[in-house]
Amino acid sequence: MIKIGNFFFKYRNQLFIFLYALLLIPSAPLFSREIFGDCYWVYSFVIGMIITTAGIGIRGLTIGLTFIERGGKNLKIHADALITKGLFNHCRNPLYVGNNLMLLGLGILSNSLIYVLLVFPIFLFLYQSIVLAEENFLNKQFGDQYKAYCSKVNRWLPNLNGIGKTIKSMRFNWAVWFFTEYNTQVFWIAGVSLTIIFKYPGLVGEGNEFIKSLIVILALALYYIVLRWVRKSGKVNLN
Repeated sequence: MIKIGNFFFKYRNQLFIFLYALLLIPSAPLFSREIFGDCYWVYSFVIGMIITTAGIGIRGLTIGLTFIERGGKNLKIHADALITKGLFNHCRNPLYVGNNLMLLGLGILSNSLIYVLLVFPIFLFLYQSIVLAEENFLNKQFGDQYKAYCSKVNRWLPNLNGIGKTIKSMRFNWAVWFFTEYNTQVFWIAGVSLTIIFKYPGLVGEGNEFIKSLIVILALALYYIVLRWVRKSGKVNLN
């Protein structure tokens, strides 16, 4: 699995986009009218929004509390330091936990049985492989320090003991969240918005789906361009 993880680490960003696209696969509903009645869509909407919002929230909190350089080096796993503060003190992979919840929530929001029962488990397998590859690197890079960290902090399941104290003891950096997470923000808002436009016409009005989608995409493109330009210009302090 380590070899698989090293391979997919190179393409993990593209993998995320590809898995978003799979939301378009026609599928039997996760919540059907026959079983849940006329309000079946409420279940998929509420549960999906809660889970996917929790995912983006975990990512945002992780980055806002602890700025980390991501992306590896030359498409390979790389780390100059072992990050153990912030949410990393409660879970070894809070960003990946956020990703998992974002995609699971979107699958439920789209009311797709295939996505939740087939696509999402594949995603979990690939991310588990990536995590094992990263752990193999970190173990070689930091040795006993990393082993001690692993003995105290879970790989996936967050330990919520003391998390309030952790959050209160640190300053949430809004600039870091805005200007390092804009890619994630754009993809998440696009996924949620387009799913609602096409799956929940009763909430946004029926018809003109193409126009509504175009407005969302153009607005997010402008948002992306502005934030990217500001960051590249050096006008914002991320420290």
